[in-house]
Amino acid sequence: MKIQCTKLLINGEWMDASDGRTSAVVNPAIEETLCEVASATPEDVHAAVVSSRAAFDSGPWRKMDGAARGKLLWRLADLVERDAAEIARLETMNQGKPIFESSKIEVPFVVDLLRYYAGWADKLEGETIPVRPGFLCYTQREPVGVVGMIVPWNFPLLLTMWKLAPALATGCVAVIKPAELTPLTALKLGALCLEAGIPAGVVNIVPGKGSVAGQALLDSPGVDKIAFTGSTEVGRTVMRSAAGSIKRLSLELGGKSPNIVFADARLDVAAQGACGGIFYNKGEVCAAGSRLFVEKTVHDEFVELLKSKMARYTPGDPMDEKTRLGPQVSKSHRDGILSRVTAGVKEGATVAAGGKATTVGGRGFYLEPTVLTGVDNDMTVAREEIFGPVLCVIPFDNEEEAVRLANDSCYGLASGVWTLDTARAHRVAAGLRAGTVWVNTYNIYSPAAPFGGYRESGFGRELGAAALDLYLEQKTVWVSLR
Repeated sequence: MKIQCTKLLINGEWMDASDGRTSAVVNPAIEETLCEVASATPEDVHAAVVSSRAAFDSGPWRKMDGAARGKLLWRLADLVERDAAEIARLETMNQGKPIFESSKIEVPFVVDLLRYYAGWADKLEGETIPVRPGFLCYTQREPVGVVGMIVPWNFPLLLTMWKLAPALATGCVAVIKPAELTPLTALKLGALCLEAGIPAGVVNIVPGKGSVAGQALLDSPGVDKIAFTGSTEVGRTVMRSAAGSIKRLSLELGGKSPNIVFADARLDVAAQGACGGIFYNKGEVCAAGSRLFVEKTVHDEFVELLKSKMARYTPGDPMDEKTRLGPQVSKSHRDGILSRVTAGVKEGATVAAGGKATTVGGRGFYLEPTVLTGVDNDMTVAREEIFGPVLCVIPFDNEEEAVRLANDSCYGLASGVWTLDTARAHRVAAGLRAGTVWVNTYNIYSPAAPFGGYRESGFGRELGAAALDLYLEQKTVWVSLR
């Protein structure tokens, strides 16, 4: 498969980095370089911001009729759908996620996102406010401006679109900084934006190092807002940097999400759901159900069920439609996961399954799906995000303890509850401090359903109508009628 988009996209033109530097993009399944991609310098980022600034301040996008913007977003959705097979292959080759996930779940979700927000583009209404006699008072919702989008490597295209679709629908413009490891589908998206007829400068794409290109976006006075998804640690850096020019911020950060299984649940279904909750995308998911709380009376039975379900997640070639567990995104990331497993064992945890590096055909940054038992909620392995296919199983006695342990975390991104007691399901959902609660399911998303975190998992809600507010300012207008 020939990879065509490897340069920076600035003001509608493909160009090399100003210093000529490139970064190797590696296929983690076979440990081979796919291509070299231009690595943006601060000067390149500045040029992209200037382009976006001009496109917003004097270009047609912000002033365009909302319905016209919606038509272009719909056209972009059609193009993504047309090239879906190519995009899915690019994502799998670059990131290592199984082609089943890329082609059957994530690229179709991108198409749905674009069409959902295309429908919102002409519905961004203000309101008339009843005030004192002699005055007319009304509000308008206006685009915030130039948005710097810093996207992680675990869902390169999907998380780009979580930001880009609502931003474009509101009339904002974007400078996208994809992760250095996984820039290929973002660059392909840039080509499709041009083909769709989105004006030059509305979407600029500057792959490169986070410490260079990402920091340049944070420091730029021409950027009005930063939309960031990544680790909580880096999120703190983003907040500090954005403070210099009081940039608007939305942050979707780390998680150590609890998944609670009560004894009255359909255990076979819950075991399958728990596996999907941690092993989807190799566990490289911020919302992964990495802390599995199991009622003590069924703990041992449930662990055995987990082991039986894990056979589905045997590491394999990610290009094989049957594979459900691909390689970790890089060798360093895989090794970091292994070091955390080792640390957990030293703390007293037991490796009940997996826990070792492996290969497929002698190559690849693979890791066996791993279950740790004997875990206490105070252990480091239960406190810190591992971001890999490692499940910590923690027993509990009763509902009150389950909720208390689940909430005993600095994070609050997502959570799961498995029970056939409807009243309990609602009680526990109300008690959990998390932005999403899944009941008798896990890892289900919709373009219409907001997603985001409590506490150190960030703030702001992506997806749904709520995401539009991240990219809008509200203006109040008073008119004297006297």
